[in-house]
Amino acid sequence: MTDQLKSGLRRLLMVLLCVGLLWGGLFWQGLSWNERGSIAQAADYNREALLEHDFSNQDLTDSSFTKANLRQSDFSNSNLQGVSFFGANLERVNFTNANLTNATLDSARLVDANLTNAVLEGAFAFNAQFDRASIEGADFTDVLLRDDVQQKLCQSAKGTNPTTGRDTAETLECF
Repeated sequence: MTDQLKSGLRRLLMVLLCVGLLWGGLFWQGLSWNERGSIAQAADYNREALLEHDFSNQDLTDSSFTKANLRQSDFSNSNLQGVSFFGANLERVNFTNANLTNATLDSARLVDANLTNAVLEGAFAFNAQFDRASIEGADFTDVLLRDDVQQKLCQSAKGTNPTTGRDTAETLECF
C-alpha cells in the first residue's frame, strides 16, 4: 500500500469515528434513567400541536411539553415524572392512572381534563386551571396550588388513589 493510500484510509477512519461519536452523543443526550434503572426517552415536544395524540402507556420521564397544544390527547397509564407541561393546553386530556409526580403544570389549562386516579405528588401547578376537571381518586400531596383553585377542587374531591392509598380530599387539605 502506498503512503498516500494509507493516509487517505486513516482520514476516512477518523471521519467515520467522529461521525459515530457525534451521533452517539446526540442519541444519549435524549435519554435519561428512570427509577427502575432502565432507559427512558426524554423528548422535547415544546410548542408542538399534538391534538388527540396517543401517549398512553408510555414512559415520558423528564420530557417537555412546554406551551404545547395537547387538546384531547391521551396520557393514561403513563409515567410523566418530572415532565414539564408549563403553559400547555391540556383541555380534555386523559391523565387517568398517570404518574405526574414532580411535574410542572404551572400556567397549564386543564379544562375538562380527566385526572382520575392520577398521582400529582409534588407537582407545581400554581397558576394551572382545573375548571371541570375530573379528580376522583387523584393524589394532590404537596402540590402547589393557588388557594382559590384548591377550594374549587375541594368541591368535587372524592375517592382514594389506588396507588398511594390517599384520599383526594385529604391530599388537597380540604377542611
